[in-house]
Amino acid sequence: MKRNFIYKSVLVVVALVASACDSWLELKPVNGIVRQDYWKTKEQVQSAVIGIYGNMLDSDLTEKLFLWGELRADMLMENSGIRFNEMEVINGNIVETNVIADWRPFYRIINYCNTVIELAPAVLEEDRTFTQQQLDGFLGEAYAIRGLMYFYLGRSFGDVPLKLNATISDDQAVALPKSSQAQVFNQVAKDLERAEQLAVLTYGNNAHNKGRITKYSVNAIQADLYLWKDQYDSARIACDKIINSGQFGLVQGSNNPQWFQQLYVQGNSSEAVFSLQFNAQKTNPFYSMFSTVTGRRFLAANRVLEDVFPPDPVDPFNVDIRSQASVRVSTGAVWKYLGFTLQDSRTLNDSYAHWIFYRFADVLLMKAEALVAGEMGRGEEALELIRRIRQRANASPNTDPTIDNQSFDPNAKEDMIDFILEERAREFAFEGKRWYDILRNARRPAGAGGAPYARQDILNQMVIDSAPSERQQSIINKYNDPNSHYWPIFQYELFTNKSLEQNPFYRGR
Repeated sequence: MKRNFIYKSVLVVVALVASACDSWLELKPVNGIVRQDYWKTKEQVQSAVIGIYGNMLDSDLTEKLFLWGELRADMLMENSGIRFNEMEVINGNIVETNVIADWRPFYRIINYCNTVIELAPAVLEEDRTFTQQQLDGFLGEAYAIRGLMYFYLGRSFGDVPLKLNATISDDQAVALPKSSQAQVFNQVAKDLERAEQLAVLTYGNNAHNKGRITKYSVNAIQADLYLWKDQYDSARIACDKIINSGQFGLVQGSNNPQWFQQLYVQGNSSEAVFSLQFNAQKTNPFYSMFSTVTGRRFLAANRVLEDVFPPDPVDPFNVDIRSQASVRVSTGAVWKYLGFTLQDSRTLNDSYAHWIFYRFADVLLMKAEALVAGEMGRGEEALELIRRIRQRANASPNTDPTIDNQSFDPNAKEDMIDFILEERAREFAFEGKRWYDILRNARRPAGAGGAPYARQDILNQMVIDSAPSERQQSIINKYNDPNSHYWPIFQYELFTNKSLEQNPFYRGR
């Protein structure tokens, strides 16, 4: 199967499920289709699984992967092409009618996963050439992607409905109440544990290994989840499974003129762990988001060049290569999605940069965070991981708080977390991670059993750094209520599911 496997597979079951109405609570099969008519062969199961990835490429989901992770944070600012709903979020005016809060694309993918989990095992009796090992691999993919989708929903909305069975008949269209964020995260952990047992180590094909679920991509999601659950030993262990595999490494940066193309243009480098695989037949929405040709909606915030990638006061020619990949100094354009090289731009038809969920640099920095947040006395280990990434990037010395600072203590938890957050901002600029990074660390208790939000100051500083001056105090006042850190339930869902209650912060607004 060639690199564009996602696009050319016959999506038999996906077509059936996708033909249903838009609400995840109302997903129904085509009239007359019943359970026993879905799948008879392993090829149909495979098509359904590949169809899950294909549907994840839809712009209604991929835009939200970016907007949910960046729009409320401090790396973007508006441009003339910005949409009203986006501007309202930047201004701190988030309401239940804002379409950015529409979660249906995520539940649509969840339903596809539920369908595979529920119906695929029966095909073993229908197709004698279908092996248990093949079935396990497909189920591992479905469990992992379902877990990933619920992980996004839990981080973005807090409490959400948990639907773990497929909607494949009219009498299954039920209204579900919300489950708590803790319950959602626990279910994600269960799905990922099951996925790790079932998923393959390799497909024998690099594009598949980077674009489909493997045990290593499951481990990356697990590490991220465990950081949110304050289970730092588990996060470290999950990271070590990837690090010790010998299958991944940082793309060489300094003295490698092709590093940008390898990491962001060609994709599927040694650094990639799991990515959505766009190509010329299925492009992503990001060129349209950032290009003047189509009405640029966003620019890099001023602080990106002033604070995240400040100029080196000693040697102006010493440049962190990540700044070149992230933003054009002359225009403020976000370059990761516009550039073919560090100098030459893409066109609209060339907008097929992969969406990177996890890469090896992320694994290293997640491990560093686990070492710092979870155990005293392991700050030096964390520093070594950070330095590996900074060395690759030729990072400027003036962004390293350990240089010429006799008072810096690598075992001082707050100082090290601040350093890791700054490094994550540099490394993952505009990769959909910033809001989640800030919120995860702000909400963390000072110690085991302590009160949450020991680092509310991180959230407040983000507002000061990014929000319009006339809006800063208002947004900070809102952020003093933890419920405001999550999106409201989209109005359509409240109308169609009477079992849902609006997130507390948005009731009566």
